[in-house]
Amino acid sequence: MAAKKILVVFGATGNQGGSVIKSILSDPKTAGEFKIRAITRDPSKPNAQALTAKGVECVAADMNSEHQIKSALQGAHAVFAVTNYWEKMDAELEMKQGRNIGNLAKECGVQHLIWSSLYDVAKLTGGKFPNVEHFDSKAAVEQHIRDIGVPATFLMPGFFMSNIPGGAFRQLPPSNHWTLALPMPADTPIPCFDAGSDTGKFVKGILTHREKVLGKRVLAATDYSTPSDAINIFKELFPKAGENAKFVQMSKDDYKGALAHAGMPEKIQQELYENMAFMNEYGYYGKSSLAESHEILDEKLTTLKEFFAGAKAFEGLE
Repeated sequence: MAAKKILVVFGATGNQGGSVIKSILSDPKTAGEFKIRAITRDPSKPNAQALTAKGVECVAADMNSEHQIKSALQGAHAVFAVTNYWEKMDAELEMKQGRNIGNLAKECGVQHLIWSSLYDVAKLTGGKFPNVEHFDSKAAVEQHIRDIGVPATFLMPGFFMSNIPGGAFRQLPPSNHWTLALPMPADTPIPCFDAGSDTGKFVKGILTHREKVLGKRVLAATDYSTPSDAINIFKELFPKAGENAKFVQMSKDDYKGALAHAGMPEKIQQELYENMAFMNEYGYYGKSSLAESHEILDEKLTTLKEFFAGAKAFEGLE
């Protein structure tokens, strides 16, 4: 029997990495093909211990340590890499971490690097929206990976469904009516994605269709939904709570003011506003079809309706 190929998963206890591990282990074919090496800061923590109990090799590595990353990549066939911009809100740090992974993946002979990427908003908009750093930094790493010639596929996660219930969609005073408030028109198409459940479904598809997707971008989203769609889904699921539910198109100042009230600095307020404006004016994926990306899947994706039905923020609603 052939030895299993090593699949290194960064962010193993996070949303995306955790989903990858779950999908690979739950499918007998990929579970038999790959041995998972999970990268985490502290293998002694409960989340990591739970992975160890499932037969996953948990390895401690700091994203800022080239030595530790190189050690973690030894013998790896494939790598799923994701960085967390929001931890430090530092684009330069994210680019350094991502480029290091790319360089070391090449040095270690990795055969398939799957980079969790996003579009270069500043470039796509001709500099109109220059501050969407959490997109642009990942795009810069993608370009670096392409430039140095690592065999790679680029996973492009859509708009996280988890940002909607209790976040953009919540009860607002004084009426306490459920309100979805965003700085975009009600008919703006948003590629919605349940990162916690569905990242792994796409990564499994990428791994099993390697030749088809090498050098390509895979758009990770279930479908395009508009704010109006979200309101209609809410009303259908929760007729009583949804009786007065509505969408409000916020002004730039109101949106940034709400973020300021939530404790976000001016830099992030502007970044998130430009992110929304980009989605409305240019399209999150440049209005590309999701059909080709769905061809590699063998599992059903989570719909926005299913996500709303199980959302903690909507728990107990009628």
